[in-house]
Amino acid sequence: MRKHVAAGAAALTIGAAVTALAGCGARASGDDGGTTTLTVFAAASLKGSFEDLAEQFEAAHDGVDVQLSFAGSSDLVAQIQQGAPADVFASADTANMDKLVGDGLVTDPRDFATNALEIAVPPGNPAGVESLQDLASPDVRLVLCAPEVPCGAASAKVADTAGLDLRPVSEEQSVTDVLGKVVAGEADAGLVYVTDVAAAGADVEGVELPEASEAVNTYPIAPVADARQAELAQEFVDLVLSDDGRQTLAGFGFAAP
Repeated sequence: MRKHVAAGAAALTIGAAVTALAGCGARASGDDGGTTTLTVFAAASLKGSFEDLAEQFEAAHDGVDVQLSFAGSSDLVAQIQQGAPADVFASADTANMDKLVGDGLVTDPRDFATNALEIAVPPGNPAGVESLQDLASPDVRLVLCAPEVPCGAASAKVADTAGLDLRPVSEEQSVTDVLGKVVAGEADAGLVYVTDVAAAGADVEGVELPEASEAVNTYPIAPVADARQAELAQEFVDLVLSDDGRQTLAGFGFAAP
């Protein structure tokens, strides 16, 4: 069975997860007695927390392998619309989830977390970025998420509220790509989520963004309609929504919805 990389200081122990999920009942195996695969599509910013949750879920479900696919929410929506075989979808905003609701491709979305933006800069903050206004300077190499990506939509809203015209040197398709540009020294600053700055550790520094309260992202999750593993999909959603699931998410910096 595939191993997940666990992270986060407040992540639950596997034993606690098994206890929490014992009432769910399902212990699945493939039709041939082998492994059953549960496919979860999740926003890139959920990587660490969902790897941890997937490990907990596998520990409580013999013969189940949770396959995680991370990308920008808009990219994942496009894949599901094109028939990609996902069982669960977790989005970094409600707008992208609503696209699948409108298409009848997900059922009963539920909000499970919130996240806010923060400025990420390389160690030592060589460009001296101290505020959102500094990001509008032509001397600052800024990287943002593309507008269709949740972190890009949030960045645009924050900039509009502040009356700023931000002109990035590049626009990326996921928040992890923005963070990667900052870590690699290809950008002086990037707008990412507070959870991404925390996960990056010493690779970046965070600059607080008071304006972020104007564009807090709410994360919904839902089983995909006609999922091949419908029962397991609902149980994974239930884990994410549970008190234990939210405790795990909090360990990675997510706030409650």
